[in-house]
Amino acid sequence: MTSKSPVRACEDVDDAALSYAEIKALATGNPYIKEKMDLDIQVSKLKLMKANHTSQKYRLEANIAKDYPMQITAAKERLEGLKADKEAVHPFLEKAKDEFSMDIGGKIYTDRKEAGTALIAACAGLKAVRTSGRVGEIYGFHLFSEFDSFNQKYILTIKGQCSYKVEVGKDALGNLQRISNALYGIEKKVAETQNKLDTLQQQLATAKEEVAKPFPKEQELAEKSERLAELNALLNMDEKGPSEALDVDEGAEEPIVADSPRKPSVLGKLKEAKERLSAAQGEQGQPKHRQEQFI
Repeated sequence: MTSKSPVRACEDVDDAALSYAEIKALATGNPYIKEKMDLDIQVSKLKLMKANHTSQKYRLEANIAKDYPMQITAAKERLEGLKADKEAVHPFLEKAKDEFSMDIGGKIYTDRKEAGTALIAACAGLKAVRTSGRVGEIYGFHLFSEFDSFNQKYILTIKGQCSYKVEVGKDALGNLQRISNALYGIEKKVAETQNKLDTLQQQLATAKEEVAKPFPKEQELAEKSERLAELNALLNMDEKGPSEALDVDEGAEEPIVADSPRKPSVLGKLKEAKERLSAAQGEQGQPKHRQEQFI
């Protein structure tokens, strides 16, 4: 159900139990039967492993061709935007303790508490008309407000080259502190994005190396598949009947013991020798009664 090949096979939980192949081999006295059935299982497992390796290779090829380039491009663009925002806000943050200025609805506020109160009022005004939009500006960054009806809260977006979201609460000064924290956090985001970009580039390089690797057990699969083909030809399971496939001679005089090798028929050997001798003497033109007398 997960479409993952390896989870479709598992080992027997009881190692002491005889497998069907072992029981059948003991019953027939033919070791080729057990070897064939063991190879069937091993070859099936190796084919599953190869199929999983092939699927992983296709996924890596898709990632190399599409996913990684898109993520790397997006990370580079975000990194450039973050660096630009960092450079733009840095001078204002250095003198923010002494100087404060904030534009709300076209009016400049230099008092923090008044600016925070005006910000809350502007956000509430947008909610009243059920819309979202620009409410002001701080340090060259535009401020956009929207109301999250699902969570019942205001979301303020600080827009520069990149966007930074903060929640607007009922505390006027607390909202300004959240805005300041978001702007101060740009430097940290630059470092995080740089690390992410380095990781993506490393993953791309690793994926290119992995996709070029062949199936590690290809030689083992080829050898076991070849041996299995030999056993199938030897046993000829598809064309012979049950008694022939199990190496059982229905017309043999002596019974076959399961744990002992099969003994050849003596009568059969005498019959074959008689036919060969008769054919040889017939070609030399000797009388037939001499053949019978010799035998």
